[in-house]
Amino acid sequence: MPTPTVLITGASSGIGAVYADRFARRGHNLVLVARDRARLDALAERLRRDAGVQADVLVADLSDPAALTAVEARLRDDAAIEVLINNAGAALAGGFLDQGPDRIGQLIALNAVAPARLAAAIAPRLAAAGRGAIVNIGSVVGLAPEFAMAVYGGTKAFVQHFSQALQVELGPRGVYVQAVLPAATRTEIWQRSGKDVDSLQGVMEVDELVDAALLGYDRREPVTIPPLPDEAQWTALENARRAMLPNFAQSRAAARYRNRD
Repeated sequence: MPTPTVLITGASSGIGAVYADRFARRGHNLVLVARDRARLDALAERLRRDAGVQADVLVADLSDPAALTAVEARLRDDAAIEVLINNAGAALAGGFLDQGPDRIGQLIALNAVAPARLAAAIAPRLAAAGRGAIVNIGSVVGLAPEFAMAVYGGTKAFVQHFSQALQVELGPRGVYVQAVLPAATRTEIWQRSGKDVDSLQGVMEVDELVDAALLGYDRREPVTIPPLPDEAQWTALENARRAMLPNFAQSRAAARYRNRD
């Protein structure tokens, strides 16, 4: 079978650009999606020259419904695309009280609505074919409300849950779904959200992050957390969560909520 084409959002820089480089080295043709045409064109030209692959450019701001619709159409209609990398995302400066409803809505549209809609555009075709992959870039912030990044962390918690639930539904039909949870990574998201990345500790370089994520991809991990040293901690968290599931089906409130003493 021909090598599948990979569509990557947020491909003009950072994590998305490195994913493009790595998949091009593996011989995959690409569809590169982002807002910055000049950067996309330069990346596409380099990958065509260095890797000998086809690289199409699709300029789109995924927080804009019309642009999102155009990318959805490409995913539905282009049968060569069998891998979706949902990478585009952003963060906001300040705390929840400073961010305002319009900026919050735009962030949710980009970080949560767009990945879900793009996955919905390609998933029926992949499931019918019995192959393909959807990779969603989340964040460890989705596991850590203590960081007080309410909206950004909430969108990334959505990405994780969404990915794991999709894997339950689509995995038996031959479609692999991976959630990748980076911690602090050296990308432009920090500058755009008003933070100095050099003031942070434990910042991972983007090449190392993507190479680790791709190792998890090759192993078909449902959740890949490149900075986590002890995999047993994630396993323990998942086991504790699953242990609660049978206890949710109760016709009465738990005794501790029926006794006021």
